[in-house]
Amino acid sequence: MAARIVQHPYPRRAVRNPRILEGEPTLEGTRVSVRTVVVASRYLASVRQIVDAYPMLDQTAVEMALAFYDAHQAEIDCYIAENEDSAS
Repeated sequence: MAARIVQHPYPRRAVRNPRILEGEPTLEGTRVSVRTVVVASRYLASVRQIVDAYPMLDQTAVEMALAFYDAHQAEIDCYIAENEDSAS
């Protein structure tokens, strides 16, 4: 009997793909960047509100993005600053 591969319906980890947002960390299977989740967390009071705003994510995905940010804060802060600069 062959082993079954179980895919989660929601992204579970941060990944880098040079063809998506020029390699900026995103949540697997989406174009939602870790940066986006971090900025949303600054304006929304809870993980539940972030999930409501980004229905392609679940609680685990948001928590993974925030954990990735904790481990790579300087890098993600640079992406946030670059995005804010380009919006001005």
